[in-house]
Amino acid sequence: MTETNTIKYKRPKQWLAKILMLICMILTVSETAYPSDLSVPARKKFRIVFLISEDPNNYEAHKTIPEFAELLRREHGFEVNVILGRGERTSFYFPGLEVLSKADLLVVFSRRVALQDQQLETIKAYLGKGKPLIGIRTANHAFTLQGPDVPKAGYATWEGFVSEILGCKNRGYGPTELGTDVIPQQNLIKHPILKGIDPDGWHSTGNLYLVSPLLDSGSVVLLTGRAGDRLEPIAWTRMANKSRVFYTSLGYPDDFQNMQFRKLLINGIRWALNRKKY
Repeated sequence: MTETNTIKYKRPKQWLAKILMLICMILTVSETAYPSDLSVPARKKFRIVFLISEDPNNYEAHKTIPEFAELLRREHGFEVNVILGRGERTSFYFPGLEVLSKADLLVVFSRRVALQDQQLETIKAYLGKGKPLIGIRTANHAFTLQGPDVPKAGYATWEGFVSEILGCKNRGYGPTELGTDVIPQQNLIKHPILKGIDPDGWHSTGNLYLVSPLLDSGSVVLLTGRAGDRLEPIAWTRMANKSRVFYTSLGYPDDFQNMQFRKLLINGIRWALNRKKY
């Protein structure tokens, strides 16, 4: 009688089955915890719009702001539009201002211009939505004219921008030769805008702007400036209705080369955007 050779298949041992099951579970959890890049929603990029003007007395904003904007793009991930205004002082406009409807933050560094009526309304509508604003140096006379200048037809000034939005009044200027000793308020050194700022302060070669007393008693003064025996607020925050506002009268060309000033502005941007991470 011939024997038939048969192959007997055995069930995997119980421990091997458990290992296979555990591997499957790990792979499933990994896919859930670390999904592919395509399934991760894109992080929102905040858009900042700078309005600047070029004239001999606007402290080279047309040079310093584009460089600073590139820093914001490259190192901080912001989307930035720098709009350099055009036209005569009495008939000025910002080309492409319609981008303001998409902006998360408006920064003003322009000096003594009358804007197209519609463009002023665009800025007012932006602020009417409670969106934030930062003013740098000449913003405290951004949309006003001086002397005999009057707006041309279809253009207007906005005297109330300084008092109603920035919460101050342009009361003149300190001597240029003294510069400004920048003094952080020691009781507010933990304020988000002063985070990482040297509590001992620094010296700016830019002259002091005279603004005291501030019109808004609720303003939070973060920096004061000293020139000789004169002491003035030079950086503060306030609320203009529902809009967060940060203003600093610093912004001299040399200031943008100062790490302390750049840090102050970046902190101010994050505060204005109400970002928790600094």
